[in-house]
Amino acid sequence: MVREKGGNLVLIAACSCCLLLFALLFSALFAPFDLLPFHSLRWQTMGNWRDGLSNNNNSRVIDESIEEMEPLQLLMGRLVRGEDHTQLQRTGFACHTDLHSKVCLTDNPTRINNTNLQFYISITNNDSQQTNFSPILIHPYARQEDKITLRDVTPLQIIFQPNKTLLPPCQFLHNVPVLIFSTGGFTGNLFHEFDETIIPLFITSYHFRTRVRFLITDHKTWWVQKYNRILSGLSRYNVINPADDGSVHCFNGGVIGLKFHNILSLNNTDIPGGYSMSDFRSFLRQTYNLKVNNVSELSGKKPMVMLISRQTSRRFMNEGEMVEMMKEVGFEVMTTTPQRMSNLDKFSSVVNLCSVIVGAHGAGLTNEVFLANGAVVVQVVPFGLDWPSTYFFGKPAAEMELQYLEYKIEAKESSLWDKYGENHPVIRDPESIFAQGYFASRAIYIDEQNLKINLTRFRDTMIQVKKLIEEKRGSW
Repeated sequence: MVREKGGNLVLIAACSCCLLLFALLFSALFAPFDLLPFHSLRWQTMGNWRDGLSNNNNSRVIDESIEEMEPLQLLMGRLVRGEDHTQLQRTGFACHTDLHSKVCLTDNPTRINNTNLQFYISITNNDSQQTNFSPILIHPYARQEDKITLRDVTPLQIIFQPNKTLLPPCQFLHNVPVLIFSTGGFTGNLFHEFDETIIPLFITSYHFRTRVRFLITDHKTWWVQKYNRILSGLSRYNVINPADDGSVHCFNGGVIGLKFHNILSLNNTDIPGGYSMSDFRSFLRQTYNLKVNNVSELSGKKPMVMLISRQTSRRFMNEGEMVEMMKEVGFEVMTTTPQRMSNLDKFSSVVNLCSVIVGAHGAGLTNEVFLANGAVVVQVVPFGLDWPSTYFFGKPAAEMELQYLEYKIEAKESSLWDKYGENHPVIRDPESIFAQGYFASRAIYIDEQNLKINLTRFRDTMIQVKKLIEEKRGSW
């Protein structure tokens, strides 16, 4: 009896477990989604997104990984303020325009036809009746005020469409927003690449935490390869080249254009807020695996000077004598040419190991972004180029937590003195030359000028540099 009773209990328990497992399975399969709030919200959102984007059963879903992230409305909202922010909340679309840049964005479903660079934004009939959504033509480039440069930037047309049946069918679906920018303009010049593309790209995209896909118009393969580490640090996805793609890609939102703060600068109070040059340089150190954070960490008996050796204009005509003089002062000296700077993956680490960088005004000084905090930048200011020297590299150096010195050449140290003579307006009245316009002044002071440095004066500058470094590192 005891054995029979025990067997019945085991049988009853086993049946109860089976019934419980069946009930749980039934609930999981057929219960309303509101019993599973997190998964319900996630998949309902994905379902609405797909319904809003795809009218093509053959569309291919990519960028499918779903992770917790800030709502798209909040991420987009960081790129606009005031009335623009209000419009974004009301309609899902806004453009921010200031002195330099224009950025348009949406948290509505979007699609881009890569064949004709038409960017479609889905809107409701109610929105289209309340707001005038005329097509917008935009050049996705940071410096909108430079009309000459914009000639080399292909415009993109934004089209607002309330009727989904009139939209081109999606061929690729993305569950992330798209950021569209151009590599037209002044590409091929390190300063302009950082000033007008790389830093604005960081400003505009960093808060997406790599959950954004880049679409690059005026795509240049060499440019993408050159800055591949930076692009990979800002987006976990391969870039889209519309010229090679020709497909219709659909996204859950989009940004067109890049936000510009100032020359080679970030302003942590400007849109999107919170990021400074210190943050950008930390990003570079991580991206390029730069080991030295502060110049005090550098070892060696003598501090290393990198001398930028220009091969054409603003060339040092007595460069060999300059090198010998700096060695006499107590530096190790490394000369480098612009050709060596093209491979940033390697060259950034070389710069990071230097205590000092010396160069005439020019794009090569942009490498100051890779120097350790406390390092010294010595800019040799050519005759007539005081303003651009200070604002292009001097002021940004301070924001980079670098020490900055200028060596301003005298008229007799310029090759222009020998060519034009001391009584010519080029020497006596540079302002009259600049009044003739950018191209007239550039032809003389930028493209035609070379420099023969007064070694006695320059020696005093380098002695000052050595003292600054010693204060950071201690005496050797």
